[in-house]
Amino acid sequence: MKFLEYTPLDRLNDFLSHLNLGERTIKGCLEAYSCKHTGTDKKLSLSLENEMLDYLGKSSDTDSPSPADVLLSRSSRKTLIYLVLTLYHMYPDYDFSAMKAHQFFTAESWDSFKQIFDTYMFEASKEWIETNGGNSLLDSLYKALDEVVKLADCEIYSYNPDSDADPFLERGAIWSFNFFFYHRKLKRVVSFRFCCLSNLVTEEFLMAELPYEEDGEIFDDMDMKLLNRVEGGPSTCLW
Repeated sequence: MKFLEYTPLDRLNDFLSHLNLGERTIKGCLEAYSCKHTGTDKKLSLSLENEMLDYLGKSSDTDSPSPADVLLSRSSRKTLIYLVLTLYHMYPDYDFSAMKAHQFFTAESWDSFKQIFDTYMFEASKEWIETNGGNSLLDSLYKALDEVVKLADCEIYSYNPDSDADPFLERGAIWSFNFFFYHRKLKRVVSFRFCCLSNLVTEEFLMAELPYEEDGEIFDDMDMKLLNRVEGGPSTCLW
């Protein structure tokens, strides 16, 4: 997988990088990747393929309904592998080896994506119009995605992992969504993750994580004032 740079995505990323709405902050990021193997991609692909086939073999021994039906098609397995490889390149320090791709990725339509986007990005869309005018945020997003992956021929997937397997999840998250737009013939994927964070929770966390050095500076200052009192300096009470 290779990261691809596209100017239309950059404009949206600049807007969504940190959209402060008072008590909440909207964050979003679009990244495009080529599905051509680079580095260790081939080894990871083989490992994921074997894992899926192993799971498929085990599920065939039971009569209960299973999400493994999607794995019967080699084409579907290949798609899931590309999506997981995209995750690896987005988060190279995160271990996705324990995840079951077919359990976390769900096929979507543009209409289902649009419904989620319109509902949760309503305030961000208003801010976009006030800042940029012209086309709506969704229309601008559609145009940018269409330029990269040709939406009419694109497959859309949502990524809904358990919280323990979600590298996207940030402290103070109120909601979070992760989508992948995959064009099979172009062998190209665009990831789009967007979330809403509570500024109150974030601020409380930052205060709790006040660096020791800063604490030390405060107490050093207090020590100097006490020393001044002992040596006949100003007698103002410190507390």
